[in-house]
Amino acid sequence: MERATVNELAGHLNIPMILGVLFLVGLAADLIGRYTFLPRVTLLLLAGLSLGSSGFSILPELFIETWFPTLTTIALAFIGFLLGQQLSSSALREHGLKIVIISVCKVLGAWLAVGLALWLVDAPIVIAALLAGVAPATDPAATYDQVRETAAKGEFAETLLAIVGIDDVWGIVIFVAMLALARLAGAELVSDASILSSLADLGKSIALGAILGAPMAYLTGRVRRGEPTMVEAIGFVLLGAGLAEWFELLPIVTSMAMGITVASLASHHDRPFHAIEGIEWPFLVLFFVLAGASLELNALSSVAGYTILYVVARCAGIYAGTRIGSIFANANSQLKSFLGLALFPQAGVAIGMALFAAQRFPEYGNVVLTVAVASTIILETIGPIIARQAIRAAGTT
Repeated sequence: MERATVNELAGHLNIPMILGVLFLVGLAADLIGRYTFLPRVTLLLLAGLSLGSSGFSILPELFIETWFPTLTTIALAFIGFLLGQQLSSSALREHGLKIVIISVCKVLGAWLAVGLALWLVDAPIVIAALLAGVAPATDPAATYDQVRETAAKGEFAETLLAIVGIDDVWGIVIFVAMLALARLAGAELVSDASILSSLADLGKSIALGAILGAPMAYLTGRVRRGEPTMVEAIGFVLLGAGLAEWFELLPIVTSMAMGITVASLASHHDRPFHAIEGIEWPFLVLFFVLAGASLELNALSSVAGYTILYVVARCAGIYAGTRIGSIFANANSQLKSFLGLALFPQAGVAIGMALFAAQRFPEYGNVVLTVAVASTIILETIGPIIARQAIRAAGTT
């Protein structure tokens, strides 16, 4: 089905009612998550699954098809902008060399393990590349929750929080590289021009973010002096993502470049980042519910093998990569033994990447998105439990 126009959608659906119901579903997920072991992301995905065509078919397919791609762009824009703050020179100095080494090794471990595992079972190279690019993404929110619930303190907790704050940055770099590889693998003829085209898209995305980030850094907080300026921050971030999508570039890279530019030029305050953090969750509620609603159980049964292999290989790669990185960084025995176990959760960044990849490679999109959503449900369920035990075993409580 072709994407519906706004007028067609408005004529068929009661959009305010649907949005109201979905936001209340998010509230219910938050309340249930406080009193059970199930994290909010898992509950939202399962709620979406029950509302979609694989469940009770309550949520109209027209709404899902129209809103899900747009919400994905918005969610990735917000995520990319916030991640950009972690890549400023001051943030890298604050993290220190140890954090950079461990996080890079962790990301490379997940990427190599998933890519190699799928390649060994003769998965199409495009699917292997895209899922390998998604694999390094983690869920900082789940990690923060476990550290808070266990009241963990000390070097282990500080290192863990620092890594989940920066590792998705390296994950995006890997993802962009895998998009280029998948593009080349799907081409009938690989040439220097096609390679240069992929590099040009990356460069243009970064340049666009830097160009928009400079005036954003100057204007934010000045129009209404002394007050957080949410409208300005949201306007610039969405403008950047929209322009990147219009020019067929990489919205998450553009947004991350904006974040880096703002963090570097507006070092006297971080109000733009607080503004985006304050508005991010309602969009993510819609994003996760629609991600669950888009999951088709029939498709899940056909890719169950890929899903299981992805989960096992990703966890093994994260643990091995983190352990190797800890050795290189001369970390203590607690970090070497338990840090990798606390990094298994996977959530919004992975699903957003998968949907973006699915839009760029529609012939493989259903497989990539289904594996990403299904694995997120699994990893968001068991990951926090394993993380909690790892934090306690490290003796930081």
